[in-house]
Amino acid sequence: MIRAAILVVAGFAAAGAATAASEDRWPGAAAAYFVRIDGEVRWAANDSARLRPASLTKMMTAILAAEALAPDDTVVVSARAAAAKGARVGLRSGMKLAAEDLVAAALLRSANDACLALAERVAGSEQAFVARMNERAAKLGLADTRFANACGFDAPGHFMSARDLARLADAALAEPRIAAIVARESGTARAADGRRFRFDNTNVLIGRVEGARGVKTGWTKAAGRCLVAYAEREGTRVLVVMLGAPDRWWDAVAMIESAFDDARARRTSRRP
Repeated sequence: MIRAAILVVAGFAAAGAATAASEDRWPGAAAAYFVRIDGEVRWAANDSARLRPASLTKMMTAILAAEALAPDDTVVVSARAAAAKGARVGLRSGMKLAAEDLVAAALLRSANDACLALAERVAGSEQAFVARMNERAAKLGLADTRFANACGFDAPGHFMSARDLARLADAALAEPRIAAIVARESGTARAADGRRFRFDNTNVLIGRVEGARGVKTGWTKAAGRCLVAYAEREGTRVLVVMLGAPDRWWDAVAMIESAFDDARARRTSRRP
């Protein structure tokens, strides 16, 4: 059903006409959205609003984990991590897994058990890890960001803006290990005891929309459907951020296709 929807929208997305940057081209598509073409903001609405980012939060967790841990570093799952609510892969207390497998589970499956296991391994506790998240947010200049947990659970004082999420996505994609993971359609995690966990990427654009290479999905009851999507075609780079988007996939594809059409039209208009 989702595949069909994506193909239909991709086929019929209107060509992007030259319009003023940051125009609200899709009123009502999301509580906030942000579309950037080759580093230039093209369309946006409420992009500085402080909203709940849900599991888009895990981009920051993945960055800190990738910096602190080598791919084959061992992570021991705590009882607290194993008991994590929401999306999970089914880790059990005491299991030992490679850090890279847990990063993949956190990014692709949006697994909260993997996310918490990484946070605890890096900083000793989730609380200490969250302090590091906020320190990094400040260094990245994310003025409309505050983290209260490592995985994106709804909580007072946990918020990000669409504009800040675009900057965070840039930082995540600058890490080659993360960029490689989020471009996959699926992943596998293996525990030292031989158990295997297979999971699909929750980002259904990967493998279905031409040039799609990431980045992260998110959902909670309070945040709604959220997405950071990245795609490349013929040297053109498009980044889309959506927070609280009822028809996330339809509108994301429309934005992506319109952005590429807009870039193509601009190139054509510059030719002598």
